[in-house]
Amino acid sequence: MEYSKLIAKDLLSIGAVFFRPQEPFTWASGIKSPVYCDNRLTLTAPKVRDDVENGLAQLIREHYPETEVLMGTSTAGIAHAAITAHLLGLPMGYVRSGNKDHGRQNRIEGKLQAGQKVVVVEDLISTGGSVIEVVDALRDAGANVLGIVSIFTYRMQKGLDRLASANVQNFSLTNFDEIAAVAAEEGYIAEADIARLIAFRNNPSDESWIGGAK
Repeated sequence: MEYSKLIAKDLLSIGAVFFRPQEPFTWASGIKSPVYCDNRLTLTAPKVRDDVENGLAQLIREHYPETEVLMGTSTAGIAHAAITAHLLGLPMGYVRSGNKDHGRQNRIEGKLQAGQKVVVVEDLISTGGSVIEVVDALRDAGANVLGIVSIFTYRMQKGLDRLASANVQNFSLTNFDEIAAVAAEEGYIAEADIARLIAFRNNPSDESWIGGAK
Protein backbone atom coordinates (compact mmCIF):
# COMPACT_ATOMS: atom_id res chain seq x y z
CA MET A 1 0.00 0.00 0.00
CA GLU A 2 1.21 3.50 -0.81
CA TYR A 3 2.47 5.09 2.40
CA SER A 4 0.32 8.22 2.14
CA LYS A 5 -2.78 6.04 1.92
CA LEU A 6 -1.64 3.89 4.86
CA ILE A 7 -1.17 6.96 7.06
CA ALA A 8 -4.53 8.35 5.90
CA LYS A 9 -6.20 5.09 6.95
CA ASP A 10 -4.33 5.16 10.25
CA LEU A 11 -5.34 8.73 11.11
CA LEU A 12 -8.99 8.10 10.22
CA SER A 13 -9.11 4.83 12.16
CA ILE A 14 -8.18 6.48 15.48
CA GLY A 15 -10.12 9.71 14.90
CA ALA A 16 -6.97 11.81 14.62
CA VAL A 17 -8.60 13.22 11.49
CA PHE A 18 -12.37 13.43 11.71
CA PHE A 19 -14.63 14.74 8.93
CA ARG A 20 -17.99 16.32 9.71
CA PRO A 21 -19.10 18.22 6.58
CA GLN A 22 -22.75 18.25 7.67
CA GLU A 23 -21.95 19.88 11.04
CA PRO A 24 -18.78 21.96 10.68
CA PHE A 25 -16.31 22.65 13.47
CA THR A 26 -15.37 26.26 14.25
CA TRP A 27 -11.67 27.09 14.39
CA ALA A 28 -10.26 29.66 16.82
CA SER A 29 -10.09 32.06 13.87
CA GLY A 30 -13.85 31.73 13.40
CA ILE A 31 -13.51 29.76 10.15
CA LYS A 32 -15.99 26.94 9.73
CA SER A 33 -14.22 23.68 8.94
CA PRO A 34 -15.48 20.24 7.88
CA VAL A 35 -12.45 18.58 9.44
CA TYR A 36 -11.00 18.19 12.92
CA CYS A 37 -7.38 17.09 13.29
CA ASP A 38 -5.57 15.99 16.45
CA ASN A 39 -2.41 14.08 15.62
CA ARG A 40 -1.58 13.82 19.34
CA LEU A 41 -3.87 10.80 19.31
CA THR A 42 -1.21 8.92 17.34
CA LEU A 43 0.92 8.84 20.48
CA THR A 44 -1.62 6.67 22.29
CA ALA A 45 -2.09 4.25 19.37
CA PRO A 46 1.14 2.19 19.21
CA LYS A 47 0.61 0.66 15.74
CA VAL A 48 -0.27 4.02 14.20
CA ARG A 49 2.57 5.67 16.09
CA ASP A 50 5.02 3.14 14.64
CA ASP A 51 3.76 3.83 11.12
CA VAL A 52 4.06 7.58 11.64
CA GLU A 53 7.54 7.60 13.18
CA ASN A 54 8.96 5.09 10.70
CA GLY A 55 7.40 7.16 7.92
CA LEU A 56 8.95 10.38 9.19
CA ALA A 57 12.32 8.65 9.50
CA GLN A 58 12.02 7.45 5.91
CA LEU A 59 11.14 10.93 4.64
CA ILE A 60 14.28 12.27 6.30
CA ARG A 61 16.46 9.48 4.88
CA GLU A 62 15.10 10.12 1.38
CA HIS A 63 14.95 13.91 1.28
CA TYR A 64 17.41 15.13 3.90
CA PRO A 65 20.19 12.53 4.16
CA GLU A 66 22.64 15.12 5.51
CA THR A 67 20.51 15.90 8.59
CA GLU A 68 22.47 16.43 11.80
CA VAL A 69 19.74 17.51 14.24
CA LEU A 70 15.94 17.23 14.44
CA MET A 71 13.95 20.05 15.98
CA GLY A 72 10.33 19.56 16.99
CA THR A 73 7.71 22.26 17.02
CA SER A 74 6.19 23.06 20.41
CA THR A 75 4.28 21.21 21.55
CA ALA A 76 2.80 18.79 19.06
CA GLY A 77 6.02 18.05 17.18
CA ILE A 78 8.20 17.35 20.21
CA ALA A 79 7.33 13.68 20.77
CA HIS A 80 7.50 12.89 17.06
CA ALA A 81 10.89 14.55 16.78
CA ALA A 82 12.16 12.59 19.79
CA ILE A 83 11.00 9.19 18.55
CA THR A 84 12.15 9.82 14.98
CA ALA A 85 15.53 11.04 16.21
CA HIS A 86 15.84 7.83 18.23
CA LEU A 87 15.15 5.74 15.12
CA LEU A 88 17.76 7.68 13.15
CA GLY A 89 20.33 7.92 15.92
CA LEU A 90 20.26 11.73 15.78
CA PRO A 91 20.19 14.44 18.45
CA MET A 92 17.00 16.42 18.84
CA GLY A 93 15.59 19.46 20.52
CA TYR A 94 12.57 21.66 20.16
CA VAL A 95 11.59 25.26 19.57
CA ARG A 96 9.23 27.03 21.94
CA SER A 97 6.46 29.29 20.66
CA GLY A 98 8.25 32.10 22.51
CA ASN A 99 11.19 32.66 24.83
CA LYS A 100 10.95 31.38 28.39
CA ASP A 101 10.34 34.11 30.96
CA HIS A 102 12.78 32.57 33.44
CA GLY A 103 16.19 30.92 33.65
CA ARG A 104 18.21 31.37 30.48
CA GLN A 105 15.09 32.48 28.60
CA ASN A 106 15.72 29.93 25.88
CA ARG A 107 13.47 29.59 22.89
CA ILE A 108 15.45 26.71 21.40
CA GLU A 109 15.83 23.78 23.78
CA GLY A 110 18.65 21.30 23.23
CA LYS A 111 22.17 21.83 21.96
CA LEU A 112 22.35 23.56 18.59
CA GLN A 113 25.58 24.73 16.99
CA ALA A 114 25.77 27.37 14.27
CA GLY A 115 25.86 25.79 10.84
CA GLN A 116 24.31 22.48 11.86
CA LYS A 117 21.94 20.94 9.32
CA VAL A 118 18.48 20.83 10.88
CA VAL A 119 15.14 19.31 9.89
CA VAL A 120 11.99 20.59 11.59
CA VAL A 121 9.41 17.98 12.66
CA GLU A 122 5.81 19.22 12.65
CA ASP A 123 2.55 17.34 13.13
CA LEU A 124 0.22 19.45 10.97
CA ILE A 125 0.56 22.26 8.45
CA SER A 126 -2.40 24.40 7.44
CA THR A 127 -1.52 28.02 6.67
CA GLY A 128 2.13 27.43 7.60
CA GLY A 129 2.55 30.42 9.91
CA SER A 130 3.66 28.63 13.08
CA VAL A 131 6.16 26.29 11.44
CA ILE A 132 7.76 29.16 9.52
CA GLU A 133 8.24 31.02 12.82
CA VAL A 134 10.16 27.95 14.02
CA VAL A 135 12.27 27.91 10.85
CA ASP A 136 13.02 31.62 11.27
CA ALA A 137 14.04 31.15 14.93
CA LEU A 138 16.42 28.34 13.97
CA ARG A 139 17.93 30.37 11.14
CA ASP A 140 18.36 33.34 13.48
CA ALA A 141 20.30 30.98 15.78
CA GLY A 142 22.62 30.08 12.91
CA ALA A 143 21.14 26.73 11.90
CA ASN A 144 21.14 25.51 8.31
CA VAL A 145 17.48 24.48 8.02
CA LEU A 146 17.26 21.80 5.34
CA GLY A 147 13.47 21.62 5.47
CA ILE A 148 10.40 20.27 7.24
CA VAL A 149 8.76 16.88 7.62
CA SER A 150 5.17 16.61 8.84
CA ILE A 151 2.46 14.05 9.38
CA PHE A 152 -0.33 15.85 7.54
CA THR A 153 -0.73 18.96 5.40
CA TYR A 154 -3.85 20.64 4.12
CA ARG A 155 -2.02 21.97 1.01
CA MET A 156 -3.82 25.27 1.44
CA GLN A 157 -2.57 27.84 -1.04
CA LYS A 158 -1.72 30.29 1.75
CA GLY A 159 0.49 27.66 3.35
CA LEU A 160 2.17 26.74 0.07
CA ASP A 161 2.84 30.42 -0.66
CA ARG A 162 4.29 31.02 2.79
CA LEU A 163 6.62 28.04 2.54
CA ALA A 164 7.79 29.20 -0.88
CA SER A 165 8.38 32.75 0.39
CA ALA A 166 10.40 31.37 3.31
CA ASN A 167 12.39 29.23 0.87
CA VAL A 168 11.71 26.03 2.79
CA GLN A 169 10.43 22.63 1.65
CA ASN A 170 7.94 20.42 3.46
CA PHE A 171 7.42 16.70 2.92
CA SER A 172 4.30 15.22 4.52
CA LEU A 173 3.32 11.63 5.13
CA THR A 174 -0.18 12.33 3.85
CA ASN A 175 -2.39 15.24 2.83
CA PHE A 176 -5.94 16.54 2.84
CA ASP A 177 -6.83 15.24 -0.63
CA GLU A 178 -5.56 11.74 0.17
CA ILE A 179 -7.43 11.58 3.46
CA ALA A 180 -10.65 12.86 1.87
CA ALA A 181 -10.43 10.17 -0.83
CA VAL A 182 -9.74 7.42 1.71
CA ALA A 183 -12.55 8.70 3.96
CA ALA A 184 -15.02 8.30 1.09
CA GLU A 185 -13.57 4.91 0.15
CA GLU A 186 -13.86 3.67 3.73
CA GLY A 187 -17.37 5.05 4.26
CA TYR A 188 -16.53 7.82 6.74
CA ILE A 189 -18.09 10.37 4.37
CA ALA A 190 -20.19 10.25 1.20
CA GLU A 191 -18.40 10.33 -2.16
CA ALA A 192 -20.31 13.54 -2.94
CA ASP A 193 -18.70 15.23 0.07
CA ILE A 194 -15.22 15.15 -1.49
CA ALA A 195 -15.96 18.15 -3.72
CA ARG A 196 -17.21 20.11 -0.70
CA LEU A 197 -14.08 19.27 1.27
CA ILE A 198 -11.80 20.34 -1.58
CA ALA A 199 -13.80 23.57 -1.95
CA PHE A 200 -13.10 24.29 1.72
CA ARG A 201 -9.40 23.48 1.31
CA ASN A 202 -9.12 25.75 -1.74
CA ASN A 203 -10.79 28.72 -0.02
CA PRO A 204 -11.46 28.30 3.72
CA SER A 205 -12.99 31.78 4.03
CA ASP A 206 -15.74 30.93 1.49
CA GLU A 207 -18.42 29.04 3.39
CA SER A 208 -20.55 28.20 0.36
CA TRP A 209 -19.39 24.57 0.60
CA ILE A 210 -21.48 24.21 3.78
CA GLY A 211 -24.62 24.44 1.71
CA GLY A 212 -23.38 21.68 -0.57
CA ALA A 213 -21.61 23.79 -3.22
CA LYS A 214 -19.68 21.60 -5.61
